[in-house]
Amino acid sequence: MAENKTKQAEVEATEAKKAEAPIVVSEAQANPEKFLKEFDWHNYEEGIEQVEDTKLAEFEKLVSENFVDTLDDEVVEGEVIHITDRDAIIDINAKSEGVISLNEFRYNPDLKVGDKVEVLIDVREDATGQLVLSHRKARVIKAWDRVNKAHETGEIVNGFVKCRTKGGMIVDVFGIEAFLPGSQIDVKPIRDYDQYVNKTMEFKVVKINHEFKNIVVSHKALIEADIEEQKKEIIGQLEKGQVLEGVVKNITSYGVFIDLGGVDGLIHITDLSWSRINHPNEIVELDQKLNVVILDFDENKSRIQLGLKQLSKHPWEALGEDLKVGDKVKGKVVVIADYGAFVEVADGVEGLVHVSEMSWSTHLRSAQDFVSVGDEIEAQVLTLDRDDRKMSLGIKQLTPDPWTDITSKYPVGSRHTGIVRNFTNFGVFVELEEGIDGLIYISDLSWTKKIKHPSEFCNVGDKLEVVVLELDVEGRKLSLGHKQTEENPWDKYETEFALGTSHTAAITEIVDKGATIEFNEDIVAFVPQRHLEKEDGSKLAKGEEAEFKIIEFNKEFKRVVASHTAVFREEEAKIVKQAVKKAEAQAAEAKPTLGDANDALQALKDKMDGKK
Repeated sequence: MAENKTKQAEVEATEAKKAEAPIVVSEAQANPEKFLKEFDWHNYEEGIEQVEDTKLAEFEKLVSENFVDTLDDEVVEGEVIHITDRDAIIDINAKSEGVISLNEFRYNPDLKVGDKVEVLIDVREDATGQLVLSHRKARVIKAWDRVNKAHETGEIVNGFVKCRTKGGMIVDVFGIEAFLPGSQIDVKPIRDYDQYVNKTMEFKVVKINHEFKNIVVSHKALIEADIEEQKKEIIGQLEKGQVLEGVVKNITSYGVFIDLGGVDGLIHITDLSWSRINHPNEIVELDQKLNVVILDFDENKSRIQLGLKQLSKHPWEALGEDLKVGDKVKGKVVVIADYGAFVEVADGVEGLVHVSEMSWSTHLRSAQDFVSVGDEIEAQVLTLDRDDRKMSLGIKQLTPDPWTDITSKYPVGSRHTGIVRNFTNFGVFVELEEGIDGLIYISDLSWTKKIKHPSEFCNVGDKLEVVVLELDVEGRKLSLGHKQTEENPWDKYETEFALGTSHTAAITEIVDKGATIEFNEDIVAFVPQRHLEKEDGSKLAKGEEAEFKIIEFNKEFKRVVASHTAVFREEEAKIVKQAVKKAEAQAAEAKPTLGDANDALQALKDKMDGKK
């Protein structure tokens, strides 16, 4: 027991001495970086300097703890320790320094020794045993990490606009090319894309396609976010009649869109000017600043109706008080309609010249026949209503009324030449002079022709000889005749084609219930069906020539009826009469019996009736 206690006391004393003794640290442990840097690799590899196993194990442990593992394809940070004409030598705390071509630093011409750069192990050891690094690949990997993060968080990134491309721009973001669509550059239409090239701008990553490595960025999204805040503030303060300053954002054929500072409003073309305009660009131009008044808006205030002309006094209010009915005014034709023309006699003040007030002619025509848009004309004020802002004008009042001395110029029976202006179903309107029109009824166009519509006889624009038949001064009406300029040929035909006269002609046409024959260009006679029968009992055919006898002539209705059958029937009647006379003479001489005479008469009658 005493011995055990003695041994235990010795062990405790030894342990106490070890605890009190100082800890011995090797040079390698105390300063591993210096040890590793000064380690003679050549002697070690050639076996000149032997290293103890314990030291070798300690050395390998230090290497694993302090050097970068070049087998992992991770982006690491390195330090530029030397720059040559072609390369940059980078220390990444590996077993050896790495080399990167200066071409990969073109974006950074100010690269210098001591700069920290991101690198990726490209080749662990080339033919010369050199570690080859890539700064470009490291930038791409890091850039994609940053882009993905910016897309997820909505972070705003800076980008350099490199150039234009189809539909937009190419932007460098973290060293990666991204696409900026033209529609995403600004909230307003872009007219000059080149103004953005070589500029650094802020963007938001809006879309990433990992499969095709495509990135889409937007500058407009940032503007819209700011505008949305401004828009809420502006909309909350909108009131009808409020005057605001805006910028012309877009011009269309129907109006102008105004940017009110994040809120768009529309000035309709009719609210741009008191005067009529053909296109808004006559009044405003793009990017022009101007004051506008709020006319109206919907419940959500998303559609704002603006006005520009309302900021100036209405032209009718500035119209001179001395202007009155009967005054002559000058103006420009601004609009033409079928019913008349609008003439601007002062800026924003228009008068209507109705088509009926353009000419003394009673024949209604279109306003385009008298004036054209842009014409400078003189007119007389016919009516003037300042309250309703209406004015009617007249052009014809500046010339004498041609009906003033109509009775002396166009007395009944006088002959004149006129121009065909228009047709109706019942006649032709002929203009004798400006303001003097007359009507020729269809029955007064020709003595002989049967006319169903005036267009069969003449054309618009033709000149016609006419005779004044009637004159109504109060009604301003003239009745004219054309056929009266010639003698009535039916007066002559009444004798030539008198009842019982015979004429030779051919059948022109077989018609219903008969046929027609043309004796001349005026006389077309009708032959009833039963009067087409020939002596042998057959009927006349089309084109067959024969002799005809006039059995009806009506000059008033121009009706002529003829018969071929009457020709040979008349001959038979003559023969009968001659036979009767001869029989009577013979009877007187021979005194035949009454029965014999009757037999002879019956034979003649049967012959006339066509009996055999």
